Amino acid sequence: MEYIGYFSSILIGVALGLIGGGGSILTVPVLVYLFAIEPVLATAYSLFIVGLTSAVGTVGYFKKGLVNIKTATVFGIPSIIAVFTTRAYIVPAIPKEVFTVGDFMVTKNLLMMLLFAVIMIAASYSMIKKDKKNIEEKSEEQKFNYPLILIEGAIVGVITGLVGAGGGFLIIPALVILSRLPMKEAVGTSLVIIAAKSLIGFFGEGGENGINWQFLFIISAFAIVGIFVGTALSKKIDGNKLKPAFGWFVLVMGIYIITKELFLK
Repeated sequence: MEYIGYFSSILIGVALGLIGGGGSILTVPVLVYLFAIEPVLATAYSLFIVGLTSAVGTVGYFKKGLVNIKTATVFGIPSIIAVFTTRAYIVPAIPKEVFTVGDFMVTKNLLMMLLFAVIMIAASYSMIKKDKKNIEEKSEEQKFNYPLILIEGAIVGVITGLVGAGGGFLIIPALVILSRLPMKEAVGTSLVIIAAKSLIGFFGEGGENGINWQFLFIISAFAIVGIFVGTALSKKIDGNKLKPAFGWFVLVMGIYIITKELFLK
């Protein structure tokens, strides 16, 4: 299973490089089901892997001038604060046995996996649906809707802190709609935000779990290889055309996780 896990780690990077978001949502299932890491620790590991991979992925976008620093700052600050607070205080505060219904006990690990599956299903919808209007190359004067950006940034930060996903499927549409960024610039800016909040969130851990640094760097290395492959493929393949198919895959994975966690144990 480990070899499948390493190959899947490459695919995480490929998805990030090719479609700009959604790839990180595969990290926790890979860690839990292929490497047998318990869910709470897997969400922490995911933050590091996603953060480091996204940071490497931003280099090409910086070179092309496709990162909007002002937008990354405005959106990133509330997101970073939210993810740090979530990992440092909220996640450690969740009891190991959350509640019991009859003979069925909802544990912290089960709750995290079910929440993650719900996020996967929500992410799949955003990838499957077709955009009605093309705003790819439309250049407009940038205007910030600060209240909505602050709220969205905080929500994405909490989600990232809880489930360890980068949240690109939420960030990119927000940057396009709320910050009026062209799509390619939104992808580059999103990677910067994901890198910053994921790594800061990881180091905001309460320290209840030991970190296997060697394992983390190995998986991150595979994902980084993948993001270079994905970026190269994006020059020949339109990632937006592949996004719906990837969305269906994420939807199936989300349903599988719910089924496995509730009925197949």
